[in-house]
Order: sequence, then structure tokens, then C-alpha cells
Amino acid sequence: MGSQLPRTLPALLGDKGQCGVAQRAMDLAPRDPSGTSDPFARVSCCGHTSETAVIKKTRFPHWDEVLEFELAEGDLGEAVVSVEVWDWDMVGKNDFLGRVEFPLDTICTEPTKGWFQLLPFPSATEDHGGQLGALRLAVRLVEDRVLPHTYYQPLIQLLTEPILCPGQPTAGTALAILEEVTSGESRQDVATKLVKIFLGQGLAVPLLDYLTTRELARTTDPNTLFRSNSLASKSVEQFMKVVGLPYLHEVLKPVVNRIFEEKKYVELDPGKMELSRSRRISLKGSLSEARVRESSLELLKGYLGDIVDAIVGSVEKCPLLMRVAFKQLRRRVEERFPSAQHEEVRYFSISGFLFLRFFAPAVLTPKLFSLREQHADPRTGRTLLLLAKASPARHRAVPPRIRHNTATGLGHQLGPITPWAAPLPHFPPRFPSP
Repeated sequence: MGSQLPRTLPALLGDKGQCGVAQRAMDLAPRDPSGTSDPFARVSCCGHTSETAVIKKTRFPHWDEVLEFELAEGDLGEAVVSVEVWDWDMVGKNDFLGRVEFPLDTICTEPTKGWFQLLPFPSATEDHGGQLGALRLAVRLVEDRVLPHTYYQPLIQLLTEPILCPGQPTAGTALAILEEVTSGESRQDVATKLVKIFLGQGLAVPLLDYLTTRELARTTDPNTLFRSNSLASKSVEQFMKVVGLPYLHEVLKPVVNRIFEEKKYVELDPGKMELSRSRRISLKGSLSEARVRESSLELLKGYLGDIVDAIVGSVEKCPLLMRVAFKQLRRRVEERFPSAQHEEVRYFSISGFLFLRFFAPAVLTPKLFSLREQHADPRTGRTLLLLAKASPARHRAVPPRIRHNTATGLGHQLGPITPWAAPLPHFPPRFPSP
């Protein structure tokens, strides 16, 4: 008999084409003076709860998130999945907008999918006249079973063959075929499985070396190196998440927690400044656009400085496997682009992974890296977004060897700098040049 893993219950919000989808809600009840709401969804099951991000000023929100719970076998029974929609309020309690429930025993039979009318709490006395709106979602219960190790040995031998026998032609091997046939939608899942299999065999670093070497051989322009979502790039990304998550938490969690707890009002875009709200928050009388901008710049400078300080000061804490993998990657890049004009390629090829695919996404969406249990509220989310937009201004505050992607890593996640972010000052250097 094989051992059994816990069941998982994915409630996916956004049209991802995966096993469960909750696309959107419609005709939600207005709860704000503007005639709209700031809705978010809360999914609960067997004592587990997770929330989506808040979508501001709409009665027709679209979510694009994955909410997944691990359920032990004994948790099932007569349990239900509860999906509630709430209107977020900055001050006071959030307003309830409606709910739907699904017994787990019905989900076990087949996935639940479609539009569902939002219902009030059973104890509610207010008559909404059927005007709570509707929620489109799908919920699926997935049961994973693991067979004895011997059942997987032929597959493992097939996958590890080009790693253990490097002198043989790579064309036609299982890894080469996987590179060719995996699509963009499945590539991350395949990369995750590969990394875990090879970590279990003690061959994760050789796997990354094999995949990145193949991609280097196909790359002629160093400026495009590892920029695509290839199997090599996705494998390095998933490797960092599996091996480096405790390290990421140690480096970023103190700063991220402070940003969430302080809930400072930060805004640089004149078109988005709410001066009346800033006045109520500050209790210092009327605030001009210039004062809001000055205050926001100081806050962003402080947050960014602490983030960069934490990253640069964490070199010795970086997991050994990550350091070995990146040392090998640097050597391969030097072999592929040996000329003096490409000297910096060896550095930004590594910092591109560390910042664009590891630190930057964690700052932008801390929940996806388990830095926070819930998504940021709109104000904190805006601060995180502006940190990304402001980060190119830190160009001179980082040592040259890591400066390129430290300074631009967050910003490149969101495209070109907008005009209101362009004049951000260069902050005073914090680190001596090597």
C-alpha cells in the first residue's frame, strides 16, 4: 500500500485554466458613498482561512489569485467550503456583501463550477431583495497518493541519465524532450517537480547546470540571457523558492512587517493623491501636493534603504546550495561570453535571478512567499507598488557588481518608469565600492 498525502483544496481566483477558477463577482451591493464597494473574498474550510486582495471602487471585481488549503483525511467529514465577499473599510469594520457554501462531500463527487447567487447570513434580518449579486467560481478537491519509492525508479533513472552520464548526446533525452514540449502554462509546474525530484537525489545543482548550459548555448545576445520563462529560468526560480525560503524570510520579513504595521500614506502620482484623506490622517491641517510628495519620498527612501541593507548584509546567510549553484552559473556565463565587453554579464545573470525572480516578487506580493498570511490592504499595497517604481533611483546606492539588478529589479517588474516617478533623487550611497 502506498502512503497518502493530505488532500488539497484549491480555490483559484482568476481565469487560469487550472483545476478551480473563481473569475469574478457581479452586481455587488454598494457600501461606499461613491455607490461602489472595495470587495475582497474570504475562503474558509476546516479552520483554514485565506483572503484575496482588495479590488477598490467596483461592484464587478476580477480576482487573479490561487487560494489553496491542505486538508488532512480526518478533516473532511461534514465540512463545508465557505466563500464570503466583504467590502473593505479603512476605518471601522468591514461590511459583509454575501456568501456561498459548498459541502465537501459534493465536491468529492465532481468539481463545483458556475455562477452562484450570494446569500446573506442566516441570522440576517435585513431584506436585500435578492440584490447581493453573484460570484463565479469553481472549487475542486484534489487527492494525491504517493506510491512506494520503487515505482518511481525507472522515471528517476530516465530523468537523471543526462546528468549522471554527461558524455552522451543530449538530443532525445527525457530532459531535452521536456524542454521542447512544455508550454508556458505548464512549465512552472514541470520545473517545480523536476527541482524536487533532483533535490531528493542530491542532484539539484547539476540539473540547473545542465539546463542553464543548454540555454547559454542557444543565446547569442547577452542582454536577453535568462529573460524568457524557459525551463531553465523557471527551474532556477523554483529552486530558490524551495531552498531559499527561510533565507528570504530572515532577510525581508522585518522590513515587510514594518511596512504592513505602519500603514503609512505614500503617494507620488499627483492624479492619485487624496489630499483630504492625507489631512485626516496627518491631523496637521491641509496638506499640499508638494508636502505629500516630500513625505512619501522620505518614507520610500527609508524602506528601500532598509531592504537593500538587509539584502547586501545577508551574503553569509545565503544557503550553501544557492551559492554553489550561482558560482557554477557564473563560471558557465564567463565561458560563454569571455570578452571584456561582456564582463558585467557574469554579475547581472546572477542578480537577475536573485532580484527579478526572488526578492522583487516577494516585496511586491509578500503573501505568495508566506511573508504575510493575508494580502496587503489597498494603502499598504500601494506602498509596495511605489517601492517597485522608485527602486531605479537607488542605482548609486548599491555596489557596482550587484547594482544593476538591485536597483532596477523591482522596477522592471512593472515596466517603464512613469513621468511622476522619473525625478526621484539618487539617494546617498550606503555601501563602499568593492
